[in-house]
Amino acid sequence: MLLVPVLAWACSGGNPENRASCGFAGMAGATMALEQLRVGSKVLTEVPDAFLGTVPARVVGYGTVPALGSEGPDGALLAYDGPGFPRLPGFGLIMVEDSADTFKGVLIYDTEPPRGLPLLGGVTDGSYTVPLYGMRVSWGAVSTPRCPLFGPMDTTGVMTEGP
Repeated sequence: MLLVPVLAWACSGGNPENRASCGFAGMAGATMALEQLRVGSKVLTEVPDAFLGTVPARVVGYGTVPALGSEGPDGALLAYDGPGFPRLPGFGLIMVEDSADTFKGVLIYDTEPPRGLPLLGGVTDGSYTVPLYGMRVSWGAVSTPRCPLFGPMDTTGVMTEGP
């Protein structure tokens, strides 16, 4: 828990995702989110309304990109067009700040998904689709203003339709 604030302190100015110290903080935040997911009450059973449209998404270890959230025939679908998309195993995790009930973004992991979570849909890069789950997270434990878990998005050239 102490690692995120220490690394966050080291970040300064510009796009924080481009700083090594914030990269370490992002990895620590992603790990902390998985730890919080082990608490069953943090699991989402429905997709938040704010998921639809252009949303921030990132693969752990890569930068934030705009992605397109929509409803698909098998639940929610996130169209991801960015670096590092996992080929399987992998999974996406919708993140909602628990204190304010605010949708924050989708974090994509390149590891085996946790077992026993309600499937909300999928994340696709057009070639592969990985499962999509959701959780409420204590945002201050995984992200700080100086090193946010989801950085600013450049929405020029964003997809307007899913794959």
